[in-house]
Amino acid sequence: MSVLPLVFTSGWASGINAYAVVLLLGIFGATGLSDDVPESLQRPEILITAGVLFLCEAVADKIPYVDSVWDSVHTVIRPAAGAWVGALLAGQSGSLSDLAAGAIGGSTALASHTVKAGTRMAINTSPEPFSNFVMSTAEDLGVAGILTFAMFHPEAAAITAGVLLLAGLLALFFLISRIRRFLRRRAQRREEKRLAARVGQPPD
Repeated sequence: MSVLPLVFTSGWASGINAYAVVLLLGIFGATGLSDDVPESLQRPEILITAGVLFLCEAVADKIPYVDSVWDSVHTVIRPAAGAWVGALLAGQSGSLSDLAAGAIGGSTALASHTVKAGTRMAINTSPEPFSNFVMSTAEDLGVAGILTFAMFHPEAAAITAGVLLLAGLLALFFLISRIRRFLRRRAQRREEKRLAARVGQPPD
């Protein structure tokens, strides 16, 4: 079960920024920093694709409302990436079954993605745009820092990721009212656009 802490940590990180996880793990493996990274994550085409998508996410994730749309699109992608990475890590080490690692990585990624998406909805209720940039930058640095920490101290990194996940879920519980307000405002904007488009249509 030695790979379990890394699977859990990578799953948590995938729920926040899956492309950063694939990119960082691939770099760690390619540079020889870790022997636990499978060769499939070190392939140049995987690293290039993950790098380009990471740059796209780095921009989209810092723009109010665009970040929530991006999160909606990635509701399936991030948990799937967490499950895929977890299964690959388990297959590389042989200390945990691929199925169990995929379930752990995917479920952890789904939980952290829910925290991320919900927190962004709450932040988007604020009129100022700077909190999105600050939050996104903190998430990127957090993923990079904890994943790097996991290469040297996997158990401690997994505990840190677990604490952050639990704290995020608790914070999300208290932000539900703001999230509902955000969803109502978004639905109202859609209705206003629909009515405006209908008014702008020429009569039959």
